[in-house]
Amino acid sequence: MSMLDPVLLFFLFGLLAGLLRSELRLPAAVYELVSMLLLLAIGLKGGIELARQPFGELALQALAVIAMGSLLPLLAFPVLRFAGRLPRADAASIAAHYGSVSVATYAVAVAYFANRGVDFEAHMPFLLAVLEIPAILVGILLARGVSREIRVSAMAHEVFLGKGIVLLVGGLLIGWAAGAEGLVSVKPLFFDLFKGILALFLLEMGLITAAQFGSLRRHGLFLVLFGIGMPMVSSVVGIALGLALGLSVGGTAMVGILAASASYIAVPAAMRISVPEANPTLSLAASLGVTFPFNVLIGIPLYHLMATRAFALAAGSGP
Repeated sequence: MSMLDPVLLFFLFGLLAGLLRSELRLPAAVYELVSMLLLLAIGLKGGIELARQPFGELALQALAVIAMGSLLPLLAFPVLRFAGRLPRADAASIAAHYGSVSVATYAVAVAYFANRGVDFEAHMPFLLAVLEIPAILVGILLARGVSREIRVSAMAHEVFLGKGIVLLVGGLLIGWAAGAEGLVSVKPLFFDLFKGILALFLLEMGLITAAQFGSLRRHGLFLVLFGIGMPMVSSVVGIALGLALGLSVGGTAMVGILAASASYIAVPAAMRISVPEANPTLSLAASLGVTFPFNVLIGIPLYHLMATRAFALAAGSGP
């Protein structure tokens, strides 16, 4: 993303203010409202397009994304467990974060593509919602194995009825039911102000990210290397999947971005219930302290370039 993009500059402003230990904070109620508006806006936009998609194609893509979301934590876990020498619970928890997805990273990618006139499949919010879930389940199984200790009802409630999933799915359903014409009355709030809402959200994300830097100092170089290396590997998996599904260049890049992102909202909440012995500081230090800033500053343009090159190579090798 261009260094002059105001959305990115808001994140850098928050990051700098946090590192300088400024008293700047978004009031909790305002941050909650901004988060809700952002999730609903993404869901509404996706819901409008969801109604135009054939069900069979969507089902195939959803199954493919579920498979990817299950595979990524399985790739991350042995690296964390053996190279990082982390306890099993911590390795499983961090792996789940990296198999799931960051809504904020997706929102920044949407703004990045809009600035450059890059089109992508508009039902991506549907795949975003689908990708939240499988890594959580795999992460819990990696930590616990198949055990009666797993609190199935509490876990299911947190996974399927957590705030992020409910808002995304609710927005998708409202957008699907109302359509573009039906949403005209709420367009000024949810669509026209999207970048402003995203800017305020990223201001607070910059402040929160700065707060994680102390944990990175305490836990050493491994989390930094993992927090950059894992998204690079995951992006390749996502781009390969996008190509296999026959998506556009923008859609292929977006699947790569979703794969490369790491959750810091849905997964921590689920892990707190199902794997309480895992240290949440380690997970957030990696996903929010390293991977999120790496993706919004460097990763998104890089994954777009990788997808463009992969698309050109695939087209050149065709009949």
